[in-house]
Amino acid sequence: MDYKDTLHMPKTGFEMRGNLTKKEPKYQKRWQEEQLYDKMLARREDAKPFVLHDGPPYANGDIHLGHALNKILKDVINKSKFMEGYKVPYIPGWDTHGLPIETAVTKLGYDRKKMDIAAFRKVCYDYAMEQVEKQKAGFLSLGSIGDYDHPYITLTKDFEAEQIRIFGKMAMEGLIYKGLKPVYWSPSSESALAEAEVEYKDIKSPTIFVKFQVKDGKGVLDTDTHFVIWTTTPWTIPGNKAIALHPNMEYALVDTDHGKLVVLRELVEDLMPKFGVEQYQITQTFQGKELELITTTHPLYPEKESLVVLADYVTADAGTGCVHTAPAFGVDDFNTGMRYGLAMDVNVDEQGKLMAGTGANLEGLYVEDANKVVTQTLDELGALLNLTFITHSYPHDWRTKKPIIFRATTQWFASIDKIRDQLLEQIHSISWVPAWGEGRMHNMIADRGDWCISRQRLWGVPIPIFYGEDDTPIMDQNVFDHVADLFAEFGSNVWFEKDADELLPAGYTNEHSPNGIFRKETDTMDVWFDSGSSHTGAMIGRGLGYPADLYFEGSDQYRGWFNSSLIVGTAVYGQAPYKQVLSHGFVMDEKGVKMSKSQWNAVAPGEITKKFGADILRLWATSVDYQADCSMGQNILKQVAENYRKVRNTFRFLMANLDNNTFTKADLVPTGELSPLNTYVLVKLNRVAQECIKAYDEYRFADVVSQLTNFMTNELSAYYLDYTKDILYILNVDDSQRRQVQTVLYLCLDVLTRLWAPILCHTTEEVNDFMHFDDESIHLSSFASVDLDVDANRLVEQMGKLLAVRKDVLKALEIARADGLIKKSLEASIRLFVSDEIRALFEEIVPNPAQWLIVSGVEFVEEPLTAFDVCGVEVEKAKGHVCPRCWNYTESEHEDGLCDRCAQILNLE
Repeated sequence: MDYKDTLHMPKTGFEMRGNLTKKEPKYQKRWQEEQLYDKMLARREDAKPFVLHDGPPYANGDIHLGHALNKILKDVINKSKFMEGYKVPYIPGWDTHGLPIETAVTKLGYDRKKMDIAAFRKVCYDYAMEQVEKQKAGFLSLGSIGDYDHPYITLTKDFEAEQIRIFGKMAMEGLIYKGLKPVYWSPSSESALAEAEVEYKDIKSPTIFVKFQVKDGKGVLDTDTHFVIWTTTPWTIPGNKAIALHPNMEYALVDTDHGKLVVLRELVEDLMPKFGVEQYQITQTFQGKELELITTTHPLYPEKESLVVLADYVTADAGTGCVHTAPAFGVDDFNTGMRYGLAMDVNVDEQGKLMAGTGANLEGLYVEDANKVVTQTLDELGALLNLTFITHSYPHDWRTKKPIIFRATTQWFASIDKIRDQLLEQIHSISWVPAWGEGRMHNMIADRGDWCISRQRLWGVPIPIFYGEDDTPIMDQNVFDHVADLFAEFGSNVWFEKDADELLPAGYTNEHSPNGIFRKETDTMDVWFDSGSSHTGAMIGRGLGYPADLYFEGSDQYRGWFNSSLIVGTAVYGQAPYKQVLSHGFVMDEKGVKMSKSQWNAVAPGEITKKFGADILRLWATSVDYQADCSMGQNILKQVAENYRKVRNTFRFLMANLDNNTFTKADLVPTGELSPLNTYVLVKLNRVAQECIKAYDEYRFADVVSQLTNFMTNELSAYYLDYTKDILYILNVDDSQRRQVQTVLYLCLDVLTRLWAPILCHTTEEVNDFMHFDDESIHLSSFASVDLDVDANRLVEQMGKLLAVRKDVLKALEIARADGLIKKSLEASIRLFVSDEIRALFEEIVPNPAQWLIVSGVEFVEEPLTAFDVCGVEVEKAKGHVCPRCWNYTESEHEDGLCDRCAQILNLE
């Protein structure tokens, strides 16, 4: 007889190899065709909602690993919340206006300056929608579930109409105004920028020290005296209107061979060597306020004056303490200029080129080129004291990656000052994860100026302002409502397709236009105003309420979407649009370098899913410390794939020992009838489930992965599934011991499949296809635990003592294996010396110690043996011969050498 045929070996159609790349697209297609998202909403129709509001990715290009990390973790949050019992509406969104799309369309051959505006915008619209579809396919390929058939897109009519209504409400409350201010200006984009659109990079800049000769010393200084200024932007010298001093700092009049120089007293010793001055004498000192209103001659333009003014922001950190002030090119300079009534000389155009009036040698030069010419001219005029170069951090346009300038222009602003206290109050009412987010956001709001919301672009939501004949902006609720209605019906292109009188309510009149002649604003809104309005267009507008339970994006969004949403939401509704904010870091390569196309180290998510499968990518995303920067690379992927293999194989073993899935829920042994050894595993299972659900709630996904992996690897594979093979394979199919073990396997499989489902969404769906824990989808089920009527703490304490003995036995067996006494544990019989307490526990809990320890015999002895940590152990070579069916050693004399147990099972006795 071939005894192998009498064993109940594992059988299942659940494959050892995942073949994820072939299976996952089929599950994704099934979920869409069967409308899984709609079924999830219906299953929780009356449940408490949990709303994660999706921050819209920009619709330009294929998704990258940062997108993948974000969308996977959002999906894990949503699925885990659903399985906890919440109703989880999730509406994905896209940000679709702005420069990158204009640039992409221009590269395709469309010239915005030569085309009809509406026609150019139509091209941008079509391009954006193509990008949305491309990215949507990428997100769906990750296993993401949501209302992808009805996403919110910032270019749709309904969204734009709501944005106009929000603008109108803020305008009517005095939070929107037009003003002349220095703003971040991008010559490469020919547009103003918001703080969120600025990043800093190191650049090399000239630094010059320049003499300004006193013209009218007001009886304090002679006209042969010079104030010395310092600047890293020589191109702003033509715009100089003043020299700022600190009112309470001490300034020195220094007699040198370069003439009489005025600089900060405490900087004299450091400055003179830079000026090439060896011999000098301080002849007099003044407080800054004593020099106020002295006039100097502009070194480039002798006919112009530069006024000495006072300002508290002057420091001794760098320069000379005499601050070059060009009101058109700096915020502090502008404010000082306004205070002293200085002229605003904006002599740099939108392309960053110096304009007429700056001189024939400067007109038309780009600011960087002008630096050199200004410096050379100052040197030729004898006004240059020193030229050196420094490397320093400088603001850049985050889209074009090119330097920006500060430039005074007339722009539209959203007031921060008027609601700053309210914003700060809201920040401290929100839960921030990580906790440092609160301080970061507080500082950003506390320090930021008013928000420049106008852009000199074509592809964006128009600023819905009309001007009267006297150029007064019309702020009228009826007009805002009318424009919103037009956008809702025709889309924002109508603004460019119709004249002003066609866009106003029929017969509209206004005191600022007695002849009924109006013109319309040509600027568009900052795209951060678009996405910052999404809580209205995509939450309130979809019936999801306000505020959202959670906003979750990358850490760069503290200055971006988190920031703009907070401002708009608080301004309109008096409350932040989110109850909790969670953020993640950036994806780095294995060397810790940020991934980017320019570094040639970017790994596309599509490449990973095609080679490994989306579940591997999902396991990576939930295994890393995502709240900090996290690494990705081939070696990391291989490690994650190996971890997945262990998890999958454990799933497979559990299923394979349920008699090819013929063991069902109906065959379960009541938990009250299970032996303590079996009950213990379920107690541990419940504790893991409890810990995992808590970790899901706290967004500690790496802890979920760790808890589940450790349980499946240690408690199951290395312990329970190891010793119970002797029961599962050897005993009769319906033996009560075997049925108890199968009950444990089934319950473990049930609970673990649900716990893994938010992360390994495809694999657990495959398990569910075999097990039918839910008739339709595992993603329509809930987290589970096992009902146990047992003193769990007492059982765990007892088992801890027994497992300590088992650990000692395993050590002793390893020594015997190393010494060549045995090759495998079943070749051994052991003698044990344990305390009376432990011996009693064995009698109570472990009816078959040899089977539990996977040896062929166990004898408890009274005399001390070789001592290990908690007991004495002696390993002997087992007596007898190997049973050909169960491989235990036996001294029985049955036919073919069967042991007594196997002979009885086969009815050979």
